[in-house]
Amino acid sequence: MTDANSESESDTPLRGHECIQSYLKTLDSSPGVYRMLDEQSRVLYVGKARNLKARVSNYARPSGHSRRIARMISDTASMMFLTTRTETEALLLEQNLIKQLKPKLNVLLRDDKSFPNILVTGDHSYPQIKKHRGAKREKGSYYGPFASAGAVNRTLNQLQKVFLLRNCSDSVFETRTRPCLLHQIKRCSAPCVGRISEAEYAETVRDAERFLSGRDTKIQETLAAQMAEASEAMEFERAAALRDRIRALTQVQSVQGINPRGVSEADIIALHMEHGQACVQVFFIRANQNWGNRDFYPRVGEDVDAAEVLEAFIGQFYDTKEPPRQLILSHGIENPDLMCELLSEKLGRKVEILVPQRGEKAELVEGAARNARESLARKMSETATQTKLLRGLAEAFGLDTPPERVEVYDNSHIQGTNAVGGMIVAGPEGFLKSQYRKFNIKGEDLVPGDDFGMMKEVLTRRFKRLQKEDPDREKGMWPDLLLIDGGAGQVSAVHEIMAEYGVEDIPMVGVAKGIDRDAGKEEFHRIGQRPFALRHNDPVLYFVQRMRDEAHRFAIGTHRAKRAKSMGKNPLDEISGVGASRKRALLAHFGSAKAVSRANLADLKAVEGVSEALAERIYGFFHEKG
Repeated sequence: MTDANSESESDTPLRGHECIQSYLKTLDSSPGVYRMLDEQSRVLYVGKARNLKARVSNYARPSGHSRRIARMISDTASMMFLTTRTETEALLLEQNLIKQLKPKLNVLLRDDKSFPNILVTGDHSYPQIKKHRGAKREKGSYYGPFASAGAVNRTLNQLQKVFLLRNCSDSVFETRTRPCLLHQIKRCSAPCVGRISEAEYAETVRDAERFLSGRDTKIQETLAAQMAEASEAMEFERAAALRDRIRALTQVQSVQGINPRGVSEADIIALHMEHGQACVQVFFIRANQNWGNRDFYPRVGEDVDAAEVLEAFIGQFYDTKEPPRQLILSHGIENPDLMCELLSEKLGRKVEILVPQRGEKAELVEGAARNARESLARKMSETATQTKLLRGLAEAFGLDTPPERVEVYDNSHIQGTNAVGGMIVAGPEGFLKSQYRKFNIKGEDLVPGDDFGMMKEVLTRRFKRLQKEDPDREKGMWPDLLLIDGGAGQVSAVHEIMAEYGVEDIPMVGVAKGIDRDAGKEEFHRIGQRPFALRHNDPVLYFVQRMRDEAHRFAIGTHRAKRAKSMGKNPLDEISGVGASRKRALLAHFGSAKAVSRANLADLKAVEGVSEALAERIYGFFHEKG
């Protein structure tokens, strides 16, 4: 790729059509990506072009543009260009730049979470079935994506009833001496204690994988035949177990709702737009089964058409996700052939994009579009309520304008141990959970339970990062209001921290329980003002309570997770050469890690599987630490 950035050499800075016109003499007909920037060099828009000169010529025309494009042209003070070898490269680069720069006039997908899968592990003689999210580094077969953790959990729950596969970890599996509760309630075949042979277990694993792949539709028939045989042989307990497995398999299929016969692997993507807002509904169809649906609310402009919105959504959505063989859309997109080429290269096999007009596929799209329409209606209703509450918040706390981003902070610890800070974010669209942040309190000089010190560390780290990542406050990362759990002392401490970083223009409010510490009697504290309270039935008070409770819930949840992790730690795990089997041998011999730490060298050498060198390493590990 080459950079073809150029600047106007005129003494008077050019803007609008004249500015854009000035670049035409240096451009050729190469494909590439262009950026339009305002007077502060902020990116207004990122676009791609098959022919850069032709595309820029269109913007140089003084009329014939939509209102959004006309506004973009008038605000343009400079442009940047990157030429590419192919138009497909330009499309890929455009989507990457949009996600990175977040230009205010581009369609932007704001929710970019990963989706969970089901993993059947492949590194054990008795494979485990479990939920998996993230990079696919573990050996085994992956099935997904599923729309949510709930969709995976429901499917796993039913699959355990049908196929009786284990879900315990390898370490638990190796240490079992008798069947667990899951075997008692007919959810596991108890391979850990030999209740099923390796060959029989492998067959059930193959059945589960065939079902998840949609390759075997005769599993129910096979189970029914086995049930009949068991019944004839008067093995009524086995027949009843097989009957329960058939019922569970039927329930898996009924819970999924839509199970299209003619669509084996596709994403159904439907768009609904209304009043400058958009909802995209995605149904995940895999192995002729519906593995859940999810709605997305991309940021769109006033006069963006459906083709542009869907193309931007698809490009950004599949940037970090594997596309299926088919995308079945509610609307056509601007460059379907180009998008197919890009996604096919990513997947390593052909990807089709369809806009069906009739038949089963059209019915699937119609159902997704109905969901999108209903979801957007609910979202707009919630947003209207939220906007009203933010307006009331501004009036109650004397803000100039309703806040777009409210950050709420809370700490959680037990006598200073496993201390964490939590930050939640609320705005016009409600709680923005993708923006939540947790802070592990690291200050070694903090007195246990020093809430002021903890809050100081959290906010210092937060604003240090903000000043580094968004010094000009252009990316929407800076808060318009801080809510602190505490009274005058906490607010004063926070004010000092903010002043230290030169950030004194962000209003902050301390939320303290009243004298009886009852909800509804909260007092609000601001720097230089007397504490005040809101009416007990004021909707704004309930809104503040909800935000404070959400911050408290998030901080406590983070603290509990950290505490559970620290409680589960074993010092033996930190010693090089002590794996699972040697760890079990040491614990069996001495009874506990604490007893291992007190053992002398001769006793350590006496443990089966522990060499002289390893015994010295274990002894040195504990005694060098004092």
